[in-house]
Amino acid sequence: MRDWTNRSARRRLLCAASAVWALSAGAALAQAAPFKIDAQPAAAGIRQFARQAGVQILVQSDAADGKRTGPVKGALPVDRALEQLLSGTGLVVISNDGKTIILASPRAGLIRTGWSNPAVAAAAPPEPVAPPEPEAPSIIDELIVTGTRSTSRTVTESMAPIDVISAAELTKSGKQSTRDLISTLVPSANTSNSGAGASFAIKTVSLRGLSADQTLVLVNGKRRHNTAILFVNGTTQNGQSPPDLDLIPSAAIERIEVLRDGASAQYGSDALAGVINVILKKSPEGGSISALYGKTAEGDGETGQFSGNLGMKLGEAGYLNLTADVRITDPTDRGDKTPNTTLMYFPRNALGQPVRVGTAGSTPDPREATANRHTSHPGSPQVQLFSLGYSAGSPITDDIDVYSFGTFSSRNTAAWLTFRNPNASNNITAVNPDGYTPRLFLKDRDFQVAFGAKGAGLLGFDWDLSTTFSRDAVDYYENSLNASLGPASPTYFYIGALKFQEWTSNLDLTREVDTGVFAEPLFVAAGLEYRDDKFEITAGEPASYINGGYVAPAGSPQAGVVFAGGSQGVTGFPPFSAGAFSRDNISAYLNVEQKVTEKLEFALAGRFEHYSDFGDAKTFKLSSRYAILPRLAIRGTASTGFRAPSLQQQHYASSSTIGVIVPPATTTQLYPVQLLPPDNPAAIALGAKPLRPEKSTNYSVGIVAQPLSRMNVTVDVYQIKIDNRILQSGTLGPNAAVSNALASQGLNPQQAAFYYGNFADTKTRGIDFVVDYRTDFGDFGSVRWTFSANHTKNEFTRVVQPPAALAAAGIVYIDRVKIGDLTVGTPKDKFILGADWELGKFDTNLRLTRYGEVIQRTSLAANDETVSPKLIVDLDLSYAATDKITVSVGANNLLDAYPDSVRAANRGTPAFAYYNQYSPYGISGGFYYARVAARF
Repeated sequence: MRDWTNRSARRRLLCAASAVWALSAGAALAQAAPFKIDAQPAAAGIRQFARQAGVQILVQSDAADGKRTGPVKGALPVDRALEQLLSGTGLVVISNDGKTIILASPRAGLIRTGWSNPAVAAAAPPEPVAPPEPEAPSIIDELIVTGTRSTSRTVTESMAPIDVISAAELTKSGKQSTRDLISTLVPSANTSNSGAGASFAIKTVSLRGLSADQTLVLVNGKRRHNTAILFVNGTTQNGQSPPDLDLIPSAAIERIEVLRDGASAQYGSDALAGVINVILKKSPEGGSISALYGKTAEGDGETGQFSGNLGMKLGEAGYLNLTADVRITDPTDRGDKTPNTTLMYFPRNALGQPVRVGTAGSTPDPREATANRHTSHPGSPQVQLFSLGYSAGSPITDDIDVYSFGTFSSRNTAAWLTFRNPNASNNITAVNPDGYTPRLFLKDRDFQVAFGAKGAGLLGFDWDLSTTFSRDAVDYYENSLNASLGPASPTYFYIGALKFQEWTSNLDLTREVDTGVFAEPLFVAAGLEYRDDKFEITAGEPASYINGGYVAPAGSPQAGVVFAGGSQGVTGFPPFSAGAFSRDNISAYLNVEQKVTEKLEFALAGRFEHYSDFGDAKTFKLSSRYAILPRLAIRGTASTGFRAPSLQQQHYASSSTIGVIVPPATTTQLYPVQLLPPDNPAAIALGAKPLRPEKSTNYSVGIVAQPLSRMNVTVDVYQIKIDNRILQSGTLGPNAAVSNALASQGLNPQQAAFYYGNFADTKTRGIDFVVDYRTDFGDFGSVRWTFSANHTKNEFTRVVQPPAALAAAGIVYIDRVKIGDLTVGTPKDKFILGADWELGKFDTNLRLTRYGEVIQRTSLAANDETVSPKLIVDLDLSYAATDKITVSVGANNLLDAYPDSVRAANRGTPAFAYYNQYSPYGISGGFYYARVAARF
């Protein structure tokens, strides 16, 4: 545990260091420890030393710039080992209490004369001189490992734009998920907050206006698996199965690195928009517990969260870090602000008997006057989430370390779907005399475990051999009705399961080659990867998908009605869609980085991949950085990328009832829609072809500057062109062509349809702007100011047209709704202004986020909806009650802002939407919380 008795002083010390490595703090300097450190750049060498010695080292980044540490090998006392490490660097120890070592350059004027050993102070002097508080560097001076295979770079030295989010920032907000924190702090990141059917359980985060599955997620540098669920009936993020960041316990996270640049050549498929690398905690001692309670301004959405983290030693040099997280959230309900006034019940004849709607001489059912018309319940789902995480490692020889990490999660989610009126054709009044609202339940069981070993001396290379196995299994259940079974229909169904499994193995090699020509040695990284993917669909119980053929008796109001088969809401997976699907791929990469002069450096990466289902892919990346002045540099990248079609996109099939405009009507109504896999004959009849990988070309140019001593500025301009983009088609039909295609495969012809295809080429252009500045107010504390902004514009450069015969039949693959989802369905502009004010025991964190305009296009231009620009205010107030206990209160969306309401024509019949679900900040309003955290 870090033994810093003054919390304010601890903060100042952390701010004084641009590289902080918090390891075990109990190693005595005279105690021998095993070391295996090669000569290398100082930042990397010091970091390795801290880990192997079990101490914490603080050093300003500019003091280590351009220096190389010496080799340290064998079992040595820490003081002697440190002397060897620093030999020739000019760095000296200015403070050392046996737990924390502070290094600096002699020119800093911080060395107390009279110390017996200017290179290493084996023991602190009786009254050590504390270093003066230096200018606080920005978080963008953090050491990073994403976007480069080298481990000695800071964010400002990176050749591509990178955001670093620390664990401390997670504790300064009421965000309960990693995904929401990223969307809050990264200007080019946005969260999709809506979905219908099974999609309500997933919220996706996207970078730079692209799809969520076009961002690669790593954990400790290893690929994170995707969710089994396919995001189908949502808004802007349809057709995706991205990694689910909610299933990584937030208390296990040391930091998050977000690379905002194409990186397929470095990491493989999916990294078109960038990479999110989640780094887990590895501390071998200490820990923390925290509890949060909150609810919305409406009084719903009640949330309780408890997290615990514990570090412990394994042997003399190993570590085991454990995390548990429990979160229980009640649903929010934001429907029916203006209840639907259409008739709910069948009208009555003169004898008081129910008759068909429209019967002459009939009168409304008396129950219409007292009926409960609060039948729509859009909002956040009910969630019970239990997750565990661990990270472990230990040396087993002088040259080999073994490690492992993993997460285990169990999540139960429930949400209401859309109300079915008593007089609707998908209701049986004998079962539900007052109608019903289907309720969908998902049981998600997820895990990922990684095992590996790493070391040095393999033909001069450092090596890392690992294997990662993961699985996500989701069972679907539903309270609903299969009207085609008549009064005998059950009201609870098992509608099937989805499973996705991924097994990835990697060999990574790195070394430096001293050419004797350039400013620093050539850095070389190479590696191999093998990945095996499996996707499985399990059919539901027969009652969830069959058509029972029920015929309403003559004389009843529903006589002659054709009842839809399958459970209403989400229909069970039928046998034709069930099956197991797999593929594998092997890849190899090479990455070189060279600092040519003290000002100029280059990096080149290339990757080859072979997939068993669609063949080969080759990607490249060239990066460069040039320091024009000591405080001004330009950087740029050019790369190609690819994203393999997911197994879910290739093979998923389902049927659900969603809002569709059925001609000649001009308003939305519930209608069954069948999602077809591209290889289904019905889809082929509608023009489907085998999916091909998406391919991208990415350009980025940026500036890194420090115009003032406490200010850091980065500006990055980018363009991303994607060919053969995989999109969910618009709703096809209902029309004769679709009905005939469905009927030919024995499917209900009274449906619309859609499927996935390489339907378009797109171009994305934008700019990211980040400023970081600290103001010292003396006795009134200090404020860290941050301002970040993003502008992104998406456009279609090519749209695939259907064959003439299908076009004549009314088929349009990408309609104005789909074009609008990608071009105007997310904010083009996002601005974030933050102020973190530290004053003694108080910490106030205020953040203002302005989202630009969003437009929800509909099939009729006259019915388009607008989500007006909105300012969202987040506030967190913390007080250090003791050195180890902090209490906080705060609010997400302090002013309880809501998006625009949806016009009546788009709310559906019956109404199933009020607030516009295209809102990037959700529709649940303000969330207010209290939190207690303790460290030990």
